[in-house]
Amino acid sequence: MNTFARWGLAVVAAAGLVVDAYTHLHLAHLYVFNRTSTVSEAVLFRVEAGIAIAAAVWLLVRPTVLSAGFAVLVAGGGAALLLIYRYVNVGKIGPVPNMYDPEWFAEKNWSLAGELVATVAALALFGVALLGRHRGRSKAGSVLGAVPRTF
Repeated sequence: MNTFARWGLAVVAAAGLVVDAYTHLHLAHLYVFNRTSTVSEAVLFRVEAGIAIAAAVWLLVRPTVLSAGFAVLVAGGGAALLLIYRYVNVGKIGPVPNMYDPEWFAEKNWSLAGELVATVAALALFGVALLGRHRGRSKAGSVLGAVPRTF
């Protein structure tokens, strides 16, 4: 796949991560006083936003297997947690408060959409980058005169 497509996937994944970060930052102030454990939801929302921004920047600076993998973990993990806390009352876990929220609202929809778009684009970029890395090694071996093994 050409460089243009790789950068396109990186930009789409980064855009999804930015939407995720924006919605978390936008909602964080609503959960400042919802402190049912050591860490408030507001802090967790801000941490999520910061990690999503870091993943987006890393993708845009260097769209590699590692940055794409990190973006998949951040966006996919965020989507998974959003859905878990939407449908399951997990309760308080150690320092993490009970974040069960069965309601759907616009920001939650935007966050999920951003996370899903970022996950799919980052997964595609991960595959493309991994394939490119493998092909690069194969070409390097043949250029150096390596003799292929036959079994």
